[in-house]
Amino acid sequence: MAHRLTSHRLRSWTSLALAVVAATSTAAACGGGGGGDEGEGGGAGQPKPAGRAALAGTAYTSDQLEQALLTEAPGYRRNGEPDSGEYGALKAIQNFNQLQRQVTIDKPACGNYGSTRPGGPPVDKTAPAAIISFTKGSGQSVTETLMSMSADAADKHVNSRIPDGCETFRTKVGGQWADHRVVQPPPGQIGDGSRTVGITTSSGGSTLKSWYVVLRGRRYVATISLVGPRATRAEAEQLARQADAQARRILP
Repeated sequence: MAHRLTSHRLRSWTSLALAVVAATSTAAACGGGGGGDEGEGGGAGQPKPAGRAALAGTAYTSDQLEQALLTEAPGYRRNGEPDSGEYGALKAIQNFNQLQRQVTIDKPACGNYGSTRPGGPPVDKTAPAAIISFTKGSGQSVTETLMSMSADAADKHVNSRIPDGCETFRTKVGGQWADHRVVQPPPGQIGDGSRTVGITTSSGGSTLKSWYVVLRGRRYVATISLVGPRATRAEAEQLARQADAQARRILP
């Protein structure tokens, strides 16, 4: 039981760490964190208020984005059904909003969970989005998020960087602290441009690794989060290439 509790908390801390360093990571990280309690308005069976949400000036609705998600991830099984609608109405985002209220961070400048997160521009909560998660028996999970976004906004997300001094930080949940170490390689060329972030989270003698990739395509941003004890940059970036290829095949 103690081991399971530690694993659950590590995944919660990892979700929070991803949100600190990645402007569009909230939905990806929450999904990658392996689920949780349902947030307000996010319960199963409730109607999606924005299933066909679309931003002015962009071509893709949330329904189109859902169709463009990965349908499989080699070695993984799908974790439930995809979710789509307005970004802020997605179940994973509402779960995260509950989680973030429980966290204390030792560097407040690295933990602004408001509309603007450090290292990146604001995320429009009304933007059309879709999300899907996969898991495998080793305790590893993959989450993909697609969000409709203008080219200028997508460039800002891909080009944002970790704030100075936020390469290491600590978070506390329920009286227990976790240590996070962040690395960000140089910008990549996945899709029309990409960035990758790696996080190692440690607490109570246990360690969890996470890799997060955000890439831009034609009027969309795709994110991949890979979380688990054996998560690697190489696998996260390979999954990001697969996600980009799938989106390019489906989206007009």
